[in-house]
Amino acid sequence: MPSREAVVVIGPGYRRMIEPSAVGRGGTPDKVGAVGALLMGTDGAFITGSDFLMDGGVTAAYWYGDLASQ
Repeated sequence: MPSREAVVVIGPGYRRMIEPSAVGRGGTPDKVGAVGALLMGTDGAFITGSDFLMDGGVTAAYWYGDLASQ
């Protein structure tokens, strides 16, 4: 699937949250859709009762520090 970055102007608070994450950028609807397609397809047939945190590493960066530089 093609990836499209957001073309909106984002504020400094959003940038401070995203920049230290492992991915270093915001997600797009097609990234969320790809996980949905995995879960609903044959490749996800054995996945049950799971939580998928799709935040590009923002939560890990919050708890464990700057991951983007590693």
